[in-house]
Amino acid sequence: MRDGADQGIRTPFPDPPAPGTATQVAPGVLWARMPLPMALDHVNIYALDDGPGWTLVDTGFDTAPTRAAWKALLAGPLAGKPVTRVIGTHHHPDHIGLAGWFQTDHGADLWMTRTAWLMARMLQLDEQAAPTPQALAFWRAFGMDEAIFAQRAAERPFNFCDVVAPMPQGFHRMHDGDSLRAGGRDWDVVIGHGHAPAHAVLISRDCNLILGGDQLLPSISANLGVYPTEPGADPVADWLDSCTRFQALARPDHLVLPGHKLPFTGLPLRLVQMIDNHRHALDRLRDHLHLPRRGGECFAPLFRRGIGPETYGLAMAETVAHLNHLHRRGQVTRSMGTDGAWRWQS
Repeated sequence: MRDGADQGIRTPFPDPPAPGTATQVAPGVLWARMPLPMALDHVNIYALDDGPGWTLVDTGFDTAPTRAAWKALLAGPLAGKPVTRVIGTHHHPDHIGLAGWFQTDHGADLWMTRTAWLMARMLQLDEQAAPTPQALAFWRAFGMDEAIFAQRAAERPFNFCDVVAPMPQGFHRMHDGDSLRAGGRDWDVVIGHGHAPAHAVLISRDCNLILGGDQLLPSISANLGVYPTEPGADPVADWLDSCTRFQALARPDHLVLPGHKLPFTGLPLRLVQMIDNHRHALDRLRDHLHLPRRGGECFAPLFRRGIGPETYGLAMAETVAHLNHLHRRGQVTRSMGTDGAWRWQS
């Protein structure tokens, strides 16, 4: 999806903070970035000044470069004050990777939704040396290319514990409709779904700020993925429902502080774009399925670009999500082939 700056979406801070530095986006609210070793090479974190200490929103991966960046921030822009609380917007490792480190080494409290915390802690503890039988069956049902299947079946899969610090027992649960105080402001907690279950978004009552995590991104589409843990899930429906809900709350002047890319205004328009992005993708996919096709044959209409090894897993997860959505709505049928792969057809 192209950047919407020419359609009313604005990015008032066009230059991201350099490593080890922070940008003040509002009184008492600092924006910094943590490195990620992937195509999307950063995650945004925010520090809210609570006076004697800081509330952090998200943390980045548990890697040596990220810990070094945090130590520089703590000694420099954060003025040596302690981190007393971490708010995890959702369970994905680029957002929650160092939450346990801040709990154990810094004495911080962790605030998350219950589902997000349970997902993060379960996945951090669930180390797999090889793909599970469920994962292999999921890949087969997708119609994964045989060479890719053979390679992945022989490799150690990605594990949360590779980039997420051990998470001790205990957290503070955030509910939908809760309010909390941080950075000299009162924030309402609004829960979204689709990209991650029970994703927390914080909307300030006192100014125009929204802490959007990955639920509200400016110029990229949040991944909506289905995985072997819940192969029949329909995160596209959850996402569209959440976008519709946020439309009732969004104002053009809201300054959204997202999990990736740049802070932006123009949220009502952005929500329309986010909804349309997936509706158009569903239309293209349904047209593509005029002939029966396996999931691995459906990348082109959804992504309209080449899918390489580094993005294959996310593309597979999102393809299944869109196929499941069409199937749930009765717009496609599916039948199992002798090779163990579903064939989908309009």
